[in-house]
Amino acid sequence: MGKVVVVDYGVGNLLSVCRGLEQVGASVVLTSDPETILGAERLVLPGVGAFPNAMEALHGLGLVPILKDVAARHVPLLGICLGMQLLFDESEEFGTTQGLGLIPGNVRPIPDKSVTGEPLKIPHIGWNGIKPSSDDADWSTSCLARSAPNEAMYFVHSFQALPSDPSFRLADCEYGGHAISAVVSKGSVTGCQFHPEKSGQAGLNILQAFCGL
Repeated sequence: MGKVVVVDYGVGNLLSVCRGLEQVGASVVLTSDPETILGAERLVLPGVGAFPNAMEALHGLGLVPILKDVAARHVPLLGICLGMQLLFDESEEFGTTQGLGLIPGNVRPIPDKSVTGEPLKIPHIGWNGIKPSSDDADWSTSCLARSAPNEAMYFVHSFQALPSDPSFRLADCEYGGHAISAVVSKGSVTGCQFHPEKSGQAGLNILQAFCGL
């Protein structure tokens, strides 16, 4: 397996992502260099913070067309937390901001009330189990190939990704009775709403499966 390139655009918990990848045996390159990103065999897009700031940073570094090109060539790409949300067409966070458009759909706030009307704490922070989004969700060829339903992952987010096609949802978590996208996938592009690098062995299994190790 070649190196895993982690995109450094100043937004994200980069060191913990790199350490997690190294822990599963990956050779990691942390960079914002377009040529290095274009040459990646596997690419990780981390992210923490607000969607508009992240897109502004990517545009400022000239990385938006680069990331689209990498995805168009079917290079495995994993978005983590905000990095997952950036994969979508647009977000409603602080107005409407265009995303990378690699997975059709948009990003909206998590409901602040449960399905029974109880107030929900926003952001959704903490451990939550993931489960297949549907009976047809196939984990066997995805980053979830070594994962089991109901394994707990560590989440920190106020917004949720809503793919326009339900088949792009691989796994959900439940919050206040609402099904929230936990893992999405379209072709070679995958996103995890939770932080696999902070999710213990269950999260490391996901990183290892993504790296093909």
